[in-house]
Amino acid sequence: MKDILIYKGFIGSVHFSTSDRVFFGKIEGINDLVTFEGTTVDELENAFHYMVDEHIKDCKKEGKPAEKSYKGSFNVRISPDLHRQATQIASVEGITLNQLVQRAIQREIETGN
Repeated sequence: MKDILIYKGFIGSVHFSTSDRVFFGKIEGINDLVTFEGTTVDELENAFHYMVDEHIKDCKKEGKPAEKSYKGSFNVRISPDLHRQATQIASVEGITLNQLVQRAIQREIETGN
């Protein structure tokens, strides 16, 4: 994994602005826009931790979930050829295309790629 920070299960993106000479990022996977920055890696990491803690505290106070909720369905856009190949594989294996995609995602998660 590169260009991310992880703290308390939250992921923070990491970027660098050459014009401002500052590291910056935002907390991913939440409904709010929460950003952080620092001029050193240590400052950036400390700012990320602080903003995660503040976000959790604010969400508890407001009675809302700290993480984005997921409904379990999403649209995937792939090439027509890949779509055809995936449908054929699913058909040969006697499963639905949805099951094939779910299995592929699960395998990717389990292998850590």
